[in-house]
Amino acid sequence: MARTVRMPTPEDLDAARRAVRAVLAPTPVAAAPNLGERTVLKLETLQPTGSFKVRGGLAALAAAAAAGDAVVTASAGNHGLGVAYAANRLGVDATVVVAEDASLTKVEGLRAHRITLVQHGHGYDEAEAHALAIAQSEARRFVSPYNDPHTIAGQATLVDELREQVDDLARVVVPVGGGGLISGIALALSSQPRVTIAGVVPAASPAMLHAYRTGSLERVAVEPTLADGLAGNLEPGAITVAIARQRVASMVAVTEDQIADAIRALAFDHGIVAEGSGAVGVAAVRAGLLEPSTPAAGTTAVLVTGRNIDRATLASILAG
Repeated sequence: MARTVRMPTPEDLDAARRAVRAVLAPTPVAAAPNLGERTVLKLETLQPTGSFKVRGGLAALAAAAAAGDAVVTASAGNHGLGVAYAANRLGVDATVVVAEDASLTKVEGLRAHRITLVQHGHGYDEAEAHALAIAQSEARRFVSPYNDPHTIAGQATLVDELREQVDDLARVVVPVGGGGLISGIALALSSQPRVTIAGVVPAASPAMLHAYRTGSLERVAVEPTLADGLAGNLEPGAITVAIARQRVASMVAVTEDQIADAIRALAFDHGIVAEGSGAVGVAAVRAGLLEPSTPAAGTTAVLVTGRNIDRATLASILAG
C-alpha cells in the first residue's frame, strides 16, 4: 500500500534554507572547459559527509526535531550519512537501515555516528521495506531519501548557491536515483523556466527513467552498478515522478563503462574523487548524450554529487 506523501510547500523550502545555511557552507564550482566551453562542476563532494544528501538530512531532521519525532531511514549509504550527521547535530534519535551488501566505505562512515545502524537484506529495495516496517512498529518518522517533502526541500538549497555562483545559468545536469535531488532542483527553478534540467540515471537501474517516460511506477530489474547510490526501485506513489515529468527537460542513461570513464576523467583532469553516483552527469556529457554547452546559451552546471567510493573500486577504475 502506497504511503501518502504531500508535495513540498514554499514554507518547506524556506525552512530547509534556514536549516542548511545554519550548518553548511556553500560548495564551490569549478570550470570544466574540457566538457564544454561554458561548463562548470558543482562540487558536492566537498560536503562534510561527502555527498549532497546532507542537505536533505538536515532539512528533514530539523522538521523531526521540531515535532519531537524519532526517525528511521533506508539508504544506500549517502542519505544515511546525511541523516546521521544531522541527527548528531540536532539531537534526534535516528535509525539507519542499509543493505547487507552496502558499500563498505559508507557503512564504516555510518558506524562513526551516534545512531542505530541496521543492515538488512540485499539491495536498497529490501532495506527500504525493512525501514518502513520499523517506522510502523516503533512509531518513528520515516525519512525517505527521495519521497519526502523535507528531504526534497533540503536538496533544493543547492540552487540558491548556483544562482549566486553562476550569473548566466542555462542548464543543470543532475544525477537521478529516486529523484529527490532533481525534484528539489525543479522546484527551486520553477520561477526560471529558461534554465533547463537534464537528468542522468545509470542504465543498470532505470526505474526513474521508465517512470519519467511513461508516467507509470513499475518495478524494473536492477543490475549491479558503480552508481550504487542511485540503484533501486521507486516507492509506490513517489511524488518525485510527477515533479520530474512536469519540469525536467530530458533524462538519459549511462553505461558502466561511461561511468568509469567519468570517474577517471574527474580524477585525472580535475583532481576530484567521485563515486559512480556522483559522476553520472559528467559521464553523460563526455559520452555526447547531451547537447554541448555554448556561450550563447549560457553556462551548464554539472552536479558532482558524492565522493564516497570504496578505495579498491577507485584503484581498479583508475588503473583501467
